Amino acid sequence: MTRVLVLRPEPAASTTVARARQLGLDADAVPLFEIEPVAWNAPEATVFDGLLVTSANAVRHGGEALQAVRSLPVYAVGGATAAAARDAGFDIASIGSAGVDDLLDSVSPDLRLLHLAGADRKPPTESRQRITPVTVYRSCPREVALGEVAGAVALIHSPRAGRRFAELVEDRRTVTLAAISPAAADAAGAGWCKVAAAETPSDEALLALAAQLCKTLRPS
Repeated sequence: MTRVLVLRPEPAASTTVARARQLGLDADAVPLFEIEPVAWNAPEATVFDGLLVTSANAVRHGGEALQAVRSLPVYAVGGATAAAARDAGFDIASIGSAGVDDLLDSVSPDLRLLHLAGADRKPPTESRQRITPVTVYRSCPREVALGEVAGAVALIHSPRAGRRFAELVEDRRTVTLAAISPAAADAAGAGWCKVAAAETPSDEALLALAAQLCKTLRPS
């Protein structure tokens, strides 16, 4: 059976592994990064209309400063992010399904949004809203042992993960990449057995792609 490598940080890695195994995939969690909170001071909540949350890590690691902005509704990039925000006590104003740019295109251009973000982030493209980013967490590279990766399918959840995985793999020719977006695929560079991007930037679409790729591969 083709090995599937889940490279995203915990606890999301374990969630993805569980979903993958439900699909019959031979998945293992090999997180390339560890999430750490970053100390931050919350601005005055009354000058914003809502919170832009593009990762569940923002509410998991936002710390006590989140209390100062808990009155603001959350504009979440996807269902998992919305669920984490709801569990943290926030009201949800809108949930996207195809990335942050599509989310922002679907809401009022007059919104003033506080973006609870990671240190490594890509700003939204040509957003019409007034967006103020604040760093509340960072992802730090881990020392990892990938084990045997020949013949495996690696799930690339971000451009940074693509770059990091490319640094760690000596022989790319027998490794297939399933990327959550074209940007994540491009970041991994060339020389892989095969590279494909999910139809939408979601864990569900990425796992569906991985399952499809596994059917076309034979274990080495």
